[in-house]
Amino acid sequence: MASINLIEAFQDFKEAENIDRPTMMKVVEDVFKTLLRKKYGSDENFDVIVNAEKGDLEIMRRRTIVEDGAVNDPLAEIAYADAVKIEPDYEVGEELYEEVEILDFGRRAILAAKQTLASRIGDLKKNVLLKKYSERVGEIVSAEVYQVWKKEILLLDEEGSELILPKSEQIPQDYFKKGENIRAVVKKVELKNNSPVIILSRTSPLFLSKLLEIEVPEIFDGLIVIKKIVREPGERAKVAVESYDDRIDPVGACVGMKGSRIHGIVRELKNENIDVINWTSNVQLLIQRSLTPSRITNMELDSEKSHANVYLKPDQVSLAIGRKGVNIKLAQELTGYTIDVFRDNEGEPEEFDIDLEEFSDEIESWVIDELKRIGCDTARSVLDLTAEELERRTDLEKQTIDDVRRVLKEEFEKG
Repeated sequence: MASINLIEAFQDFKEAENIDRPTMMKVVEDVFKTLLRKKYGSDENFDVIVNAEKGDLEIMRRRTIVEDGAVNDPLAEIAYADAVKIEPDYEVGEELYEEVEILDFGRRAILAAKQTLASRIGDLKKNVLLKKYSERVGEIVSAEVYQVWKKEILLLDEEGSELILPKSEQIPQDYFKKGENIRAVVKKVELKNNSPVIILSRTSPLFLSKLLEIEVPEIFDGLIVIKKIVREPGERAKVAVESYDDRIDPVGACVGMKGSRIHGIVRELKNENIDVINWTSNVQLLIQRSLTPSRITNMELDSEKSHANVYLKPDQVSLAIGRKGVNIKLAQELTGYTIDVFRDNEGEPEEFDIDLEEFSDEIESWVIDELKRIGCDTARSVLDLTAEELERRTDLEKQTIDDVRRVLKEEFEKG
């Protein structure tokens, strides 16, 4: 019995584990019943028997034996004289089963059947992939980097399915190499040229939300609810949480003992600073909390215009604004209010300054500590002193001081 080498086709089915056996049988049966209809005009009296283990099939033709000269339907009936040539013991009225050789269909028809079968299997695998990831939108997946391109990264999941992580969905500090395993959230599933394209994201607030859900059991159990997340990927994030159990401190539960729970997330997000705050319906209190780590001394609120004037002590202003203005930008996104920052007891806006801690990714911590020792805790306080003065008053080398001043100057030139 010629099997037209169906092993490969069945292997394709096995690779797509979610395609069940009945579906596989149905597809193969459909393909060969199409062949039968083309050759005989009907498939009614034919049985297609699939053997998935061996990778072959049988086609049996079923006809009723009738008296000689009484054949009305050659597809469904066979004359007694012809039947006994096949098997001498046959009698009129019995069913005659005869195997149809696949080679009888012709080489061209067999090739077409193989191509159709491969195409149908491909479509099924696409549908399985589409259904699987459509149901996983918003979930975190782990996948291996297969190819790194300029605008996107191609990843393979545990079943070898292709996933895409665009550059726009990567944290600016992300750097991945082939073979590396990375985590991301399934952002959306698109259809391009009739093929599913699974888009992942590491910059979505949902990614941070799911990481918190993994690390904080109280969130997973629903005892703590994440009310809102705003992010500047790789820079800073603010997470507003609320507890449904008065005995649970939502901020403490999210951060963990000595930051144990939040530390792994910060590392995953390339040292993104994460501020976890208590959610409140009191707008004034929410604005105050959203501007953490700064401390507010006074506030003027205009609820109608969703606008707030916030007053702080001079040393707190740079903390409220944050590096590149990220802190105040996120506070505005979190609260929905436009926030203007002023020096305490003055109507003039504060001159833009930046706390030295905001440069911890470019300036080593021991250098920042040394500058703080001489009273320089903001960028402008360092730049106000000459390089010679800094060299005299600190234990820093001239090259280190020059590097620090260059980094700080570049930041103000960007602004």
